[in-house]
Amino acid sequence: MSRMAMGLVLLAGLAGSGAALAEDAGSGKLTGDWGGFRTDLAKAGVDVQLGYTSELAYNPAGGTRDQLSYDDQLSFGATFDLDRLLGVHDAKIQLTITDRNGRNLSDDAHLGTLQQVQEVFGRGQTWRLTQFWYDQKYFSGLLDWKIGRLTVGEDFAAFSCKFQNLTFCGSMPGNIVGNYWYNWPVSQWATRLKANIDGVGYIQTGAYQMNPGFLNVTDAVLPNNPSGTTGVMIPVEFGWTPTLGPARLPGSYKFGAWYDTSTAPDVFEDDDGNPEVLTGRPFRDRHGRYGAYINFLQQLTRPDPDDPSRGLSVFLNATIADRRTSTIDDQVALGLIYTGPFDARPKDEIGVAFGRTHVNGRVAKGQRLLNDAGLGPVSVQDAEYAFEVYYGLQATDWLMARPNIQYVHLPGGTRHNDDVVVIGLKTSIDF
Repeated sequence: MSRMAMGLVLLAGLAGSGAALAEDAGSGKLTGDWGGFRTDLAKAGVDVQLGYTSELAYNPAGGTRDQLSYDDQLSFGATFDLDRLLGVHDAKIQLTITDRNGRNLSDDAHLGTLQQVQEVFGRGQTWRLTQFWYDQKYFSGLLDWKIGRLTVGEDFAAFSCKFQNLTFCGSMPGNIVGNYWYNWPVSQWATRLKANIDGVGYIQTGAYQMNPGFLNVTDAVLPNNPSGTTGVMIPVEFGWTPTLGPARLPGSYKFGAWYDTSTAPDVFEDDDGNPEVLTGRPFRDRHGRYGAYINFLQQLTRPDPDDPSRGLSVFLNATIADRRTSTIDDQVALGLIYTGPFDARPKDEIGVAFGRTHVNGRVAKGQRLLNDAGLGPVSVQDAEYAFEVYYGLQATDWLMARPNIQYVHLPGGTRHNDDVVVIGLKTSIDF
């Protein structure tokens, strides 16, 4: 039986027996408390995480054919509280292994999109060591140091992945410079230092080993150190975490930038400073790659004072990357998420988002030069626009289903691709 068929059977079974399973899962997990063993582990300092995410996507419009595609991710993790285990105060170890499988509608149906319509696909359908780090806090949590195999997006430009279109999911820099900013599930050897500022927020920086070998799928589950390191990426982020108004509504305002010391090819000029598309000479080497971002999230309403999680929140994510080396040079996403829209469904969600992904104008200039020289025709790219709306049904404490509709205008940033409509279903299960 295929992975897709197994997933559909699992979802059907859960839908049919959800009430009984939820009653048995006193810990809020599908598999329950394992006869008390899970609680005993937690008391001893071991918190076990087992998760499953699947995404179905069908395109009734756009692409070269109508297609139903399915992908998924299994994650296996554990957090080790070293205070309880070994008496090491304010210290922990995180280990997470992921397994991705399935197909990608953007490729299967040739949608031509810049951003995937199934965000959980990518970086190889394989097992990976996604987290393997040690975290130590000092001075009652004012200073936080992490070292090991990290995913840069868990700490810098971090954002949720509730939407299915990649435009609105995860750490945005990885969406536009993914050739060196590696989001989940790819990890790299790194360290991060964070200073918490009481009453204000925090400031943090890190150092991440730049090595395309971390993208390899062979032995990706091992804590190896492949050859081919090109430099180090140094991100810096300041976070302001205010509570606004009489209701003290929480907000998060992140301002960040990064610099990668690696040498990378220019996207337009050759080694003599001429358009590479016309000369065919090697691209000019550029020393260093960089960019900046903002990540804002603010709760606007709180209809139930006894349940602070309910209410309307707004988010704004924007990222720019240097135009010398980045094929995609900026992305903007704006959206609303309403948690608990109905009194009878306090944990459900409604999400709406709009985003724009822009192709570097220097890349478009090269495409126009090709056409003018009679070497085309090639499509001249500009910007892709994505829209998504979902309803998040919190069926049980451990099952969230998010049916969604996506619309992509100018896929790939060109009118040569038909606009895309995608009907999707994103499901998350906590075992």
